[in-house]
Amino acid sequence: MIKILLFLLLMPSIVLAAPIRIKDLVEFDGVRGNDLVGYGLVVGLNGTGDGMRNAPFTEEIMTNLLERLGVNVDGEQFQPKNVAAVFVTAALPPFARMGGRIDVTVSAIGDAKSLQGGTLVMTPLNGADGQVYAVAQGTIIAGGVSAEGDAARVVQGVPTAGVIPSGARVEQEVDFDFAGLKVIRLALRTPDFTTAARIETAINNNFGRSVAAMLDSGTVTLDLRATKMASPAHTIGRVENIRVEPETRARVVVDQRSGTIVMGADVRISRVAVAQGSLTLRVEETPIVVQPNPFADGETIVVPRTNAEITQAAGTGMAEVEGSTNLSEVVAGLNALGVAPHDMIDILKSINAAGALHAEFLVH
Repeated sequence: MIKILLFLLLMPSIVLAAPIRIKDLVEFDGVRGNDLVGYGLVVGLNGTGDGMRNAPFTEEIMTNLLERLGVNVDGEQFQPKNVAAVFVTAALPPFARMGGRIDVTVSAIGDAKSLQGGTLVMTPLNGADGQVYAVAQGTIIAGGVSAEGDAARVVQGVPTAGVIPSGARVEQEVDFDFAGLKVIRLALRTPDFTTAARIETAINNNFGRSVAAMLDSGTVTLDLRATKMASPAHTIGRVENIRVEPETRARVVVDQRSGTIVMGADVRISRVAVAQGSLTLRVEETPIVVQPNPFADGETIVVPRTNAEITQAAGTGMAEVEGSTNLSEVVAGLNALGVAPHDMIDILKSINAAGALHAEFLVH
């Protein structure tokens, strides 16, 4: 399995060598979304809502909602199980206009068991400045399902969270004079001096004059007036499709839970010798119950019986991993060890600790 996994890692190195559009490498200053959040109520649940005693805030918002609708309700007079208090989150995309629709995510905050089939009541969504930018309402599509009986319960997915596609309407636009910009910054998603310099060169070559300048590893400025384009929007539309070959750091990423190992194309390993084996300690308790003969005086006792053993696997012995100059040689050297993925992770940790792994080593 590890041989196939590491062999397939050669494929991303081929893709990374191809030029990539600037729009996929940077964020344009001002062209960004805004996070929204709201607190609302879901109704119409089939007895899977909040318990009022365990979630008093649900009763409070229910009472306030009914009072706004002209219905006076005493909190002791109703104990519904078909309502649930929720947080509603959404992302307001850049240049969103009034009347536009955006998706929202709904998540229960009380002890509701499921939001399946529920309807979100009109909920204002606020930005970081406290102002209302959208209003959400609609039927929830839950991300899971649950069923239960008197003695068992089964849950698949996450029934206490769901989405409402196009469930919010934009009520206020973010005030931003994009057309009046004179200089715009390009922020690299992965800061790198070499990549920033290549972006600067590619833009200047495309326009035939100096219009871009690298400030640091994560920022390139673009002089909009020097481009002599009709508007900043026209300039961005031209710049974002220019292709650049990015430079990436050598990196090894491992996931200990699944045994996944991912290597970048520039990973190198110096010549090392590796010995690997595993030690297993097993302790098994098998107590015996001893009872007295029928009609005899005595008592029942439990006699402990323990079986303990230590097993050591043969391992790989001392194996030499040759120094490598490219990713295929790294893969070939590690495959020669012939170990399982989880053992390979431990080996890579040890190689990194020995200073022979020339890459950034990340463990998740």
